[in-house]
Amino acid sequence: MRGGKRLLNTRHHLEAAGLGEAECRRRWMAERRFLQADGEAGKRHGNETLRVTPDGEVSLKLPAPLAHLANAPHGRYVLAARVSFAHRGEQWADRVTANRAVAYRIHEDTGRGRWYLTASWTLPPVQTIPLATARARGVVGVDTNADHLAAWRLDAHGNPVGEPLRFAYDLTGTASHRDAQVRHALIRLLHWARRHGLAIAVEDLDFQAEKTREKHGRRKRFRNLISGMPVARLRARLVSMAAELGIPVIAVDPAYTSRWGAQHWQQPLTSNKRRTTRHDAAAVAIGRRALGHPIRRRTAPPRTHQSDGCGHRTVQAVSVAPGREGHRPRISGPRTRSVPPGRGANAVDQNAQHRPGRSAEHETWQQDSQ
Repeated sequence: MRGGKRLLNTRHHLEAAGLGEAECRRRWMAERRFLQADGEAGKRHGNETLRVTPDGEVSLKLPAPLAHLANAPHGRYVLAARVSFAHRGEQWADRVTANRAVAYRIHEDTGRGRWYLTASWTLPPVQTIPLATARARGVVGVDTNADHLAAWRLDAHGNPVGEPLRFAYDLTGTASHRDAQVRHALIRLLHWARRHGLAIAVEDLDFQAEKTREKHGRRKRFRNLISGMPVARLRARLVSMAAELGIPVIAVDPAYTSRWGAQHWQQPLTSNKRRTTRHDAAAVAIGRRALGHPIRRRTAPPRTHQSDGCGHRTVQAVSVAPGREGHRPRISGPRTRSVPPGRGANAVDQNAQHRPGRSAEHETWQQDSQ
């Protein structure tokens, strides 16, 4: 019986249920009035027959005999009411934005006197791949900011390729508007990464314990900045949407990516036709760390060692050297002959190097008796 076992049992016990035959028949007819359409991946918003837009507009694709009843282009009929999903609404919005398959069913609830639209989909199992396979064709480094995502493509050797990308979003207004902005920025990033077959490298950020006044004191502007960054929302959305599209995501340590990126990559990547920002340089640093390469570039050797006779020396550490991403030891002693106040104790002993004139500058000279 259409309506299930419960409605059939009610039909056989009308007196116990306190219903008449007419009321039971009305419920039976209501159970037969439904409209259902399976989803189609790749179609607009994941369903061609029964389409629901991210803002809740419902439209039906009418068959040919009913095409004259259409009130929208392409033989579609748009319903006056709009829908919203309280349960897993963010996941549904991510799927329809990415044009993933979503099945819908419209039915009437006679007990409440309402019509409901139910959405359903199948979650494919998330496949994990080796790290070497994920970064075989390169990655796109993504730097998360308060109003945009800065991205730059890197090849397998850690070299920036092409031009930097920027996916902007506006986090002002209502919560639904902010969610839509983040979702649209991520889907543009994911579609671009899938076209080039790249993995996405992001920072594993967590500002839950980093935006308190006890941590940053009176730096109100900075606390407002990190509080406004949608880190947790972006991370959750990116992982779920990338899994739907089959795009690997690599999370890296966020330590010093912005500082070292600006120090080592901002100026070399700036030209007359391209102005590289600090965020673009940070995206390069994130991508290099995901590929297993050090962020800091090779520094120039001393001028006396730049010839082929002495060999080319650099401070670049090999890829297997432990601690190559750590702090470099500070060179002790003053850099010039003018010693800053309080630094004399850290200066090296110049007399031990037997330089001409050094002993005369620091102490009285005496001839050896032998």
